[in-house]
Amino acid sequence: MTCWYEGPLAAFDTETTGVDVETDRIVSAAVVVQDAPGGRPRVSRWLVNPGVPVPEGATAVHGLTEDHLQRNGRWPSPVMDEIVRELAEQSAAGRPLVVMNAPFDLTLLDRELRRHRASSLDHWFETVPLRVLDPRVLDKHLDRYRKGRRTLTDLCAHYGVELTGAHDAAADALAAMDVVRAVGRRFAARLERLSPAELHTLQAVWHAAQARGLEAWFARSGTEEAVDPAWPLRPELPAAA
Repeated sequence: MTCWYEGPLAAFDTETTGVDVETDRIVSAAVVVQDAPGGRPRVSRWLVNPGVPVPEGATAVHGLTEDHLQRNGRWPSPVMDEIVRELAEQSAAGRPLVVMNAPFDLTLLDRELRRHRASSLDHWFETVPLRVLDPRVLDKHLDRYRKGRRTLTDLCAHYGVELTGAHDAAADALAAMDVVRAVGRRFAARLERLSPAELHTLQAVWHAAQARGLEAWFARSGTEEAVDPAWPLRPELPAAA
């Protein structure tokens, strides 16, 4: 029987106007589907005119200027609908969804759906099981005592995964998928008996523990900084009074 990390996977990534999931916007996104390691990936891409200014700092990361997005990007509403439909279809087909730092990208998508479609990510996955594989959470749990950062670039270097064109949504999605496959092989003895559905549940627990550990580290460093324990989606903030 083929282990999940040697089988079909889908991966999702976004580029954005910034790092605040409540206020920033998606400017590009990609879903990459691969039926087996080394197989030809099938890539769906979206370019979005967010309708808000694109800070120079964000452009410096992903290279997408406000002018380029205004000229070539599509309006957010139909794009967000297409993205979430694609994710739901991949999940319905039984493909686990790889998302690096899932609470960021999936929460951003959820907020865009609420903003432009009067919908939500949860609505689309009421009947379709969402099974997320987050390379950051997996690596941090399985190799918890390794020193150093765990960005996608760092994980690619550690696991010997090629990352060409970093901060392009499709390139990052494919690299995250390759990292998940590499994590699966390296820790096969601990992972091969677990299904993606079981791993989805476990990662929520692992991420919460990691968040508590990071908060404790901040406290020891003299910084009182809260770390959201929710995974793979942060709850919607209550409306302001």
